[in-house]
Amino acid sequence: MFTTIQPHEVKQNSKLMADVFRLRKRVFADQLGWDVPVHEDMEKDAYDDMGASYLVWCSDDKATLYGVVRLMPTEGPTLLHDVFHATHGRNPDLIDRTVWEGTRMCLDDALIARDFPDLPAAQGFNLLFLALCEAALAHNIRRMVSNFEPCMSRVYRRAGLAYDIHGRADGYGAKPVYCASFAVTQDVLATICAKIGVHEPVFERSRGFTPLVAPVARPIPELA
Repeated sequence: MFTTIQPHEVKQNSKLMADVFRLRKRVFADQLGWDVPVHEDMEKDAYDDMGASYLVWCSDDKATLYGVVRLMPTEGPTLLHDVFHATHGRNPDLIDRTVWEGTRMCLDDALIARDFPDLPAAQGFNLLFLALCEAALAHNIRRMVSNFEPCMSRVYRRAGLAYDIHGRADGYGAKPVYCASFAVTQDVLATICAKIGVHEPVFERSRGFTPLVAPVARPIPELA
């Protein structure tokens, strides 16, 4: 299932959260070689202690973790503004209670292959993007923003995710880093569903679900 773990649910999901940090260590430190804080077999940074929420893909009993995305409100501290500000020129329009940052997106390819042998390899990220859109709608998030390297653009396109580029910058690693966002709407959700061939909802609200953003009536932020 795909569900969110909100700040008030982190403690009761301590084992799953430990698996989140172990997966992030294997992907970002071991496989990708990123300069991220590692303690023993976990990767965890300061933002994880600042009221972060997490979209997780896990088994129904939460014993097995398949993937995760960290969610942070842009009105508070974020990697987007604290570290990657050069990618968007400190764009003030990227600070809004309805605009949220998605970071540390990763999958456990081995466990997915083991438990979903008929699932095409590319479909894992597609499902995670679909769940992210559904979760954002459920939480009244109107726009998701992230930084990524050029290779991820084909992953977004494969999922049918149209996004707006806000800038790019060098100096963060061997490759340039881009800043992009996508509006969260029912039309965007329908496009993703049609592109990846999934027409049933995948996101499930947890028992302790509370919208991360209070309902808003104003238009989705138009960003430059």
